[in-house]
Order: sequence, then C-alpha cells, then structure tokens
Amino acid sequence: MRIPLSWLRELTQLPADATPEDLMADLVRVGLEEEDVHRPSDEISGPIVVGEVLEKTPEPQSNGKTINWCRVRVVPEGQVQNLTGDGISPDGVQGVVCGAHNFEVGDKVVVTLPGAVLPGDFRISTRKTYGHVSAGMIASVRELGIGEDHDGILVLSTLGLDPEIGSDALELLGLDDSAAEINVTPDRGYAFSMRGVAREYAHATGTSFTDPASTVEVLADGAPGHEVLLEDEAPIYGVAGCDRFVARKVEDVDVDAPTPPWMAARLRLAGMRPISLPVDISNYVMWELGQPLHFYDAETLRGPIRVRRAQAGETLTTLDEKSRQLHAEDLVIADDRGAIGIAGVMGGADTEVGEGTTSILIEAAHFDPVSVSRSKRRHKLPSEASKRNERGVDPLLPAVAAQRAVDLLVQLAGGTDTGEVTAVGTPRLPEPILLDPALPARVVGVDYTRDQVVATLEEIGAQVESEGEALRVSPPSWRPDLTIPEALVEEIARLIGYDQIPSRLPVAPAGRGLTREQQRRRQVLSGMAAAGFTETLSYPFYSEEANALFGRTDEGELDMLRLANPIAAQHGTLRTTVLPGLLDTLRRNVSRGFTDLALYEAGLVYLPGDSLGSPSIPPLGARPGDDALAGLEAGIPHQPWHLVVAVAGAEPAPNPGQPGRARDWADAVDAARTAAELLGVDLTVRQGHHQAFHPGRTAELVVDGAVVGHAGELHPKVAEGWDLPARTAVMELDLSALLAAAPEKVAAERLSTFPASTQDVSLIVEEALPAGELESTLATGAGELLEEIQLFDVYAGEGIEPGRKSLAYALRFRAEDRTLTAEEASAAREAAVALATARHGAVQR
Repeated sequence: MRIPLSWLRELTQLPADATPEDLMADLVRVGLEEEDVHRPSDEISGPIVVGEVLEKTPEPQSNGKTINWCRVRVVPEGQVQNLTGDGISPDGVQGVVCGAHNFEVGDKVVVTLPGAVLPGDFRISTRKTYGHVSAGMIASVRELGIGEDHDGILVLSTLGLDPEIGSDALELLGLDDSAAEINVTPDRGYAFSMRGVAREYAHATGTSFTDPASTVEVLADGAPGHEVLLEDEAPIYGVAGCDRFVARKVEDVDVDAPTPPWMAARLRLAGMRPISLPVDISNYVMWELGQPLHFYDAETLRGPIRVRRAQAGETLTTLDEKSRQLHAEDLVIADDRGAIGIAGVMGGADTEVGEGTTSILIEAAHFDPVSVSRSKRRHKLPSEASKRNERGVDPLLPAVAAQRAVDLLVQLAGGTDTGEVTAVGTPRLPEPILLDPALPARVVGVDYTRDQVVATLEEIGAQVESEGEALRVSPPSWRPDLTIPEALVEEIARLIGYDQIPSRLPVAPAGRGLTREQQRRRQVLSGMAAAGFTETLSYPFYSEEANALFGRTDEGELDMLRLANPIAAQHGTLRTTVLPGLLDTLRRNVSRGFTDLALYEAGLVYLPGDSLGSPSIPPLGARPGDDALAGLEAGIPHQPWHLVVAVAGAEPAPNPGQPGRARDWADAVDAARTAAELLGVDLTVRQGHHQAFHPGRTAELVVDGAVVGHAGELHPKVAEGWDLPARTAVMELDLSALLAAAPEKVAAERLSTFPASTQDVSLIVEEALPAGELESTLATGAGELLEEIQLFDVYAGEGIEPGRKSLAYALRFRAEDRTLTAEEASAAREAAVALATARHGAVQR
C-alpha cells in the first residue's frame, strides 16, 4: 500500500516537513511494516517551468523531417528571470527546437530548462541542432514520466489547466510529492485505504484524524433506481456472497474529460496508472475509502442486475479481453443476457465504460471474502479490488463510496445525478465480544487498568458497555478481524505500545522437551555432520520422471501425489525420494567449481496409500467429530523420514604430495553404517539392484530382513544425464524404519582386559559370490570367540582360475574370561573355513 504524503496530510496532522521515512517509523509502532520509499524527485529535477509559445516556425529538413523553431516565454512579461545557469536567457524567452506539431502559438506548455534532469537520467543542456542553438526542451507526457503518450508535447489546456507563466511545473503536476509504501497484513484490510492509514497514524502519534467517509453527504431517500436482486442460492459455508448492494446512476457524463493533475499525480504515486476519468475516479475512491467500485455503461445493461452463483457452462469475457469458463462457486453479477462480471474481482467487457458512454451505473457492494478469494485464485485474477474484498471491507461503506463517486463524476465529468438510489441487503456487522477487563494484563504481562482498556478500545472505534464485571465490546464495522477476546487484547497491546511489554524469558515446564524420536533423529544428523558431511535442504517438489527414477526399484507403477497448482510444470509431484533434490544441490555446486563434496539431507517423503484425502471438508466454526477426524487422518499419505548422502571427488582434498583418495561406493555404504551404529541397529549390507544405480556397485541396506535403503554408485547414464561426476556415489535410507528398529536403550559393550588373537584367511570362491555373504558365513562358523572380521584384500588374475577370485579376511578372536591360546584361535578359524567350504565351495589359497 503506497501512501502519498500530500493526500495523508488532508486527513491527519502529518507535519509539513515529514518524510516518507518519518511516516513509516510512526506506522511501525502500530504494527504496519515498512517496505519502500517512492520519490519522483529522485528521477526528475528542475528547473522545469510553465512556458507560453510565442513563435512557432516550421523548417523542413533535408532528411524529410520538419522541425519547429520555437520561442517560448518562461517568465511573465515584464518580469526578470530569476533563474541562472548556462543557457538560461535573462530576458525570460528561450529558443527551443521541437519536433512535435500538436501545439500552436499561445499554448502553455512544460519547458525543461538547461540543468534539468528527466527520468532515465536524461540531462537537459544547451545544444546546437538543425542550425539553431536549442536552450531547453518542450516536454511530452512520457518524457516527464507521467504517462506513455509520446505522440506530441503536453499542452496544459488539455488537462484543464491555465497556470501562470514561469510557475513550477513539478509542483503543478504533483511531481514534488512523495509516498511511503507499507506492507499490510491479511487481517487488517481496512489499512488498504488512506482512511485506514490515516486512522492508524493518528493512533501512533496521538494526533487528530478526519474520517473522509464522514465528510460525504449521502443521498439516502432518492427515487427507486436500477433493480438489483440478491439471489445467492448456494452460499459458501452458509454465508451469502453479497449482503449489501448499492447502485447509483449518473447521466450526461463526459468520459473524455481530462483527469485533474492532482488526481492523476496521486494515483501514479499510489502505483496506479491513470487511464480515463471514470476509471480514475473509481480507483481514487477505492484508494481513499477502501471500498472497491465498478462502473457500468448503463445503456448496455439488460434488465435487472442479479447477484447469483454462476450457472453450468456459463462463460464471461472479462475486462482483460479473456474468455473465462465460470465455476459453480463463482459469485457473478448478471443481467438478462447472463454474467457481466465476477463479483468483487473483475467486470465484463460487454458493459465496460467506453468512448461513447454517457450514462454510468455505479456499483458499490459488500461481498463475502471467501467467495472473492476463491474466484480470484481460480481464475488467477489478482486485482486491487479483489485484494480489498478478500480481506474484508467495511459493510457500511457502499452508500458512502457510491455517493463520493457520484459527486466526483458531477464535479469533474460534468455529469448529472439522477437522484436514483438502489440499496438492497442488510450488511453483516461484527458480533459483540464479552471481554474480561483483566484478560489483557494476564495475557500481555502489563498492568493495564480498566480505564486504559476502555479508552483504547473506544479509540479504535469500538463501542464499550459494562455488563457486570465484564465489558461488552462492539467492534467497529471496518474491523471484521475482531471476533474473539484475544484479538481485542492484541489491539490494546498494539496501541498502548509493544515497548511497554516486559522482556522475560519463559521457564520451560518440567517433563517437556524433544520426543525420543526427535532426539534420535538429531543424534543421527549430528553424527553425519561430525563424519564430515555438509547438510543441505531442498524443495519437496519433483518431476514425475525424477520420482520414478529414484523412488522405485522395479519397473512397476509408482503412486505419487500430484499438485493441483504446482509452481512449475517440472515440479508437479511431491517427492517419494529425497535423492533428486540432493543431486540438484550437488550438480549446482560442481558447476560452480566445487569438486570435492560430501553432502547429506534428511526430509519427509510422501507415499500415498489406498485412500487419499476425504470425500468432504468439515465446515468451519465447529470441531469435527471423531469419525470425521479419523477420515481425515486416514486420507493423509504416509510420510516417513529419509536420509540421503551424495559424495564426489576426493577425501581429503588433493594437496601437494597428497593426491587424496577418490570417494566411491564404500563411502556411501559407510555413511549408512554410521547412521545405524549411532542408533544401535544391526544393519546388513548385501548385493542389490536399483535402476538408478550402477548394476555391479549397488548395495541393499537391510534391517530385520527388510530392505530399508540402497547405497552405491550412480549408473553412468544417470550421472551423465544429470551432469554429475562419473563416479558419484549416493545412499538413501528409510530413517523412520531405522528409528523404529532402534532399541530403547543402547547398552555399551564391556571392554575385555584380555588380549586378542588375530589370524588371516584367504579363500578362493566363485567370482559372483558377494564378499558380504562369505563374510557372514565365516562369522557364523567362527562362533562366539570372533570379535571382528574385516575384508582387506580382493584379487583375481594370474594364479587364480578364470571365473574365481580370492578374498582375504582378518579375523580377530578374544575371550571375555581368559587369554586365548593359539590352538583355540586356530580351531575357531578352521571352523569358519570349514563352513565356508561347505556352503560356497571355498578353497584356501
């Protein structure tokens, strides 16, 4: 919301020397957020004055162009030029070359003198051109930054102006004003108006405030006007789409009359482009009061206006010239031919006020915010009108705003008020609230007195009456957000001052804190960081192709949750795997020159079950029953936590004399083992398959016989397709499954005080036999004395038969109650070898 300072000064006591920064500092105290400052003077500066054309001599040129050599008076005749500078004539008459032809001798124009600066850093200086010395420029609308018209220069009489020669054109055109821009939170829609902001400024500074609505004399008892029927037969949540509709009619309107410069300047500074006088009046009233209006060409209406829901198959061409298929929930304005506008959002092209319009019907209505909001989003039609209507407009404003528009059309467009008044519907006002006067002190922690509470609530416009010990508070009509006592408490704290609230750290109640699952999850994530991985975060929106590639391990169909309104077509589904997001992060870092990377991420995945969603949405205002809640719960997709890792490059990073070890699939497997060890879970690693992984370098991660993840190198084609390093290794683990398998308590193993005995064994087996399977067999055969087994060598080649390989393991034996003898260790080793021979045909090398 942009606030022109000159406009605000008409409504409250803003100091004459106040800057936009000063205004925003005051408004911040009452909870309005500062955004930006807008000053036309930052882009345009004088001397820019009003001049009168004394001479206009056309001069044809050799290039086929005709220029005009002009002499322009820029000070009143008989007066001395007070401005000085290179090229400014002391006699007050400037010689100017002009290429435009839409002016005549005697016209008053805007003259930019040498030394002036126009938007775009266009600096005016004296220059020789077309055989003359041109000391200045006669400006067009576009050159001044006040419009797009560049067909000719700005003749001030076309704006209805006849200013004194030499007067400041910047002040005349409102280019010396400035504006502060604030952010208005959704619950305070009344602040989307000069009326609302001026009231808030008065609250913040304690100054007086003039409500512009109170200065409008409303014609209450006029002749019956255009018939309007409220026929909403399908209200949303039982709330009628329109509860108040006011229509007024103005005839003999001159739609070609110019918009006064003061109005155009304020609208431009407010961020709105002046279009035509009727449109500008509509926008001006909306900005001033906060009530959106719509103007119809009254001659194009067919029969009574009906406010109803859209009918099946109904279409509407809106003012932006787009044909829209209407929805049964859309609240529309219709006449006998059908829909002529989407209520509170945008009007239709068939009844638009145009060049031939002479009779205007003014609509000022109060619409249900829910209806407006849904239609705006459904048709992707954000507008200044819908922005206000969806946040709630003062239901008592329609008659005032319609009268204000009538007055301006009569005053500026030469219109005639027909005296016809249509006012239908009974507006809904905020319900009274019963407030305990001690509640603000209990909630905020400041000892507000009863008198302070009453005075503050009356200051915001509420009516306060005593009802026993309590207060009966009737919120003002422009505050539909005040519905509960806590909302009133917030207003009291806001207006008396947030700075009055003491700062005290709350004491955490005993027995609270993180759940066991949260603690264990943080333990794993902290352990990954300690192991040298860097945590990243990514969005949960993927393409179907990415989900299908990484989210399944076979060729079957994968159920996905598809978004109804994705931020982009390539991000249309919720993730079933976290890997694509992490790989995007890895790719982005590699593309920026980071080659040695170890990344991890933990996040939710979304796995739809047999049922999804619920057949109906429970109504607002009441707690749903247990059955309804159970139905909603059943429709929520399963959302387990997944942990993913991606590594590339070397570890440690290459240094002089230390090339570094290339990261590979083993690093990904070790990451999974690290996570399992932190939780005390037995994780089995075995040969596996996944369509996104290298067929010979993929491991399945198994807990209690169930596959909970995969680790290994990406398939070369996948790595190439994703622009990743060729040997990128990744791991994805169902962290929720790992947490579920974790024991309540992890018991530390007792450290033995007896020495260990280590023996090696090298076995020749079939090349296809996984090393992990042989390792498991050796561990079983060795029995309880085996403390640790580790693979330290793999060999295939000379001395080994084709199709076979040699695997060498180090076996460490230890007894808890004695020192093992060599014979005992050897016996355990031989038992392990014997079992490997029986199961796999292993032969000692």
